[in-house]
Amino acid sequence: MDAVNNPPVHVAIIGIGNVLAGDDAIGPHVVRVVEAGWELPERVQVIDAGTPGYDLTALVAGLDAVVLVDSVKMKGVPGEVLTFGKAALLEKKPILALSPHEPGVREALLNADFMGVTPAVVRLVGVIPARTDTGIGLSEEVRAAVPIAAAQVVSELAALGIVLRERM
Repeated sequence: MDAVNNPPVHVAIIGIGNVLAGDDAIGPHVVRVVEAGWELPERVQVIDAGTPGYDLTALVAGLDAVVLVDSVKMKGVPGEVLTFGKAALLEKKPILALSPHEPGVREALLNADFMGVTPAVVRLVGVIPARTDTGIGLSEEVRAAVPIAAAQVVSELAALGIVLRERM
């Protein structure tokens, strides 16, 4: 998508995660920080999706672009912020759903792709968790990553031609 000549009209920032499972709550925390810290144009919708499973397909249907925020199970340092594009998210095989948090982003995007409703632009801002056991509150490492992840969301929107103004 050419953000300069053809900016996206329907955009969403979607926070994914379980607020009762420690660092898995990073998505909802980050989208609320973005919503509180920057003035968002009407075309940018903020969604705290919780643990949507395949409902994520319905949330992304009809969007031109989406920036997802979620914890990512990867090797690395807890609190590390990583960004992935649609191709990277779709390259691995889908997994069998074994918990309420699954199916995950990949499976929901594959479903949307099958239905022909995948946004042209999909970006995932992911944060490596320190812990995802039952409990409320982010670990120190992941709490420190919240402003970094929020800034990355703002950067992803800027790359789409949507420049946000910080609230004072």
